[in-house]
Amino acid sequence: MAFPRLLSTPRAVIGLAFLAGYVLLDWASYIEPFGVFGITPWNPPTGLSFVLILIFGQRFLPLIFLAPVLADIIVRRFPLPLHIELLSCLIIGAGYGLAAISLLRPALKFDVSLSSMRDMVLLMLAAVGSAATVSVLHVLLLCLAGLVPWGDYTAAALRYWIGDVIGIAVVTPFLLILLTRGRPLSLTWETGFQVATIVAALWIVFATTAGKQLQLFYILFLPVVWIAVRTGLEGVSAGLVLTQVGLIVAIEVFATPEVNVTAFQALMLVLTMTGLAAGVLVTERRRAEFQLRLQQDAQARLARLGSMGELAAALAHEINQPLTAAGTYTRVAAQALGSGSAPPDVAREAANKAVGQVERAAEVVRRLRELIQLGRSEIAPVTISRIVQESLELLRPEIDRHNIAIREQVSRDLPPVMADILQVEQVLINLVRNSIEAISGADVDRGSVVIEAVPSEAGLVEVRVHDNGPGFEREQLDASPQPFATTKVDGLGVGLALSRSIIEAHGGRLWLGRNSQGAVVHFTLPTAEATRI
Repeated sequence: MAFPRLLSTPRAVIGLAFLAGYVLLDWASYIEPFGVFGITPWNPPTGLSFVLILIFGQRFLPLIFLAPVLADIIVRRFPLPLHIELLSCLIIGAGYGLAAISLLRPALKFDVSLSSMRDMVLLMLAAVGSAATVSVLHVLLLCLAGLVPWGDYTAAALRYWIGDVIGIAVVTPFLLILLTRGRPLSLTWETGFQVATIVAALWIVFATTAGKQLQLFYILFLPVVWIAVRTGLEGVSAGLVLTQVGLIVAIEVFATPEVNVTAFQALMLVLTMTGLAAGVLVTERRRAEFQLRLQQDAQARLARLGSMGELAAALAHEINQPLTAAGTYTRVAAQALGSGSAPPDVAREAANKAVGQVERAAEVVRRLRELIQLGRSEIAPVTISRIVQESLELLRPEIDRHNIAIREQVSRDLPPVMADILQVEQVLINLVRNSIEAISGADVDRGSVVIEAVPSEAGLVEVRVHDNGPGFEREQLDASPQPFATTKVDGLGVGLALSRSIIEAHGGRLWLGRNSQGAVVHFTLPTAEATRI
């Protein structure tokens, strides 16, 4: 969750907010109705119902039944007989409630943040299937009650189905991404130009070509595909909401009475599916490219390291010579000083040569350290929230596979830090992965990892990774992370040591700790402002 405090909001507040939002969206979208039954070509409240269950769980399922009744009372003045109204709301609540609950089944492994094409396909299948079931049964009920002529059954059911599917397809992805990722479309010059392009396309379709709107509707594909390619799923979901709202406004302002709104919404549904598919593919491609970059960087480090035996031999050979020479010169100086008869210059010269050999050994160590370090750092100002979000995106499959709850507690007022984002993300990925492995290995029920970031001492930001696993042993807490020291059966013992080296190279510090529930690893990074000073 991008806003974890929402999960601790009182149930009454969440319920009232949902009911108010449902009624407001129902009122705003009550256009071109088929009779007085609320059958409209756009039904965004249905998308809000999906979001309620997917985010807050099935405990709010009764509200899915109550909301349609409340909307009919406030917006349409209760147009149906009481028994028809209750049966209608039963069909709506059961159809969409069961569809949302089915997505939450552990076997499906549905990710509410829509991190993959599979998740988007599952959501769309649930939307299409449940909307078809509800529309068929709802209109059938109205026909049996004599409220809709049998000759209008197909037209009414089709309009109902399109209205609900487009409501889910446009509203649900946007709200799920906003609540789980917290990254709506960023406001830039390009964003403004994209919005202007959508407005211009709508104006061309409706204001300048009377009677040819359907033929020119495909102009709207240009800005939507552009947004999908440039910003991925986050941006295109917001762009589709803007396009849908603009389309409804344009129909109300410019269209003539004979315009077929259902046909426009059918095209909008095709546009929405296209935009979402393109957005997911772009987001997955970027994630794959980022992961490939991490792997390439890791391979580069391994290539520099080469064989551990060769490295150890080279290190011993390079350091042994200057240290042996330094020892020889030191003995000469000691003998000269001990005899009392040797000239002072002999002892001084031997001491100076010993110092030179020690400095040579230090230079050898420095060169070898440069050889095996991560390479040239690309340090630049970056926000902690970005580091956390991108790291968790890469870890999402492991988190889902082990059923670990991840919580982010990043202070809103944190300044940017100076860091090589790739290296620090590698540190955070390593720490979270260690927590996941520790929790899984200890068979902890309801495993959880908390990533916390807070201001530290002047010029530093502190990041903490908590978990409720078995924690560290006392010996581990008393000593700093050392290379090749590990508690894992198949571990190499380089993860924490490498992480410490990365953090120290950034001017920070990494240390281990315990909390009341498990382990915690702390590290600090300098802020961009302090670095400039």
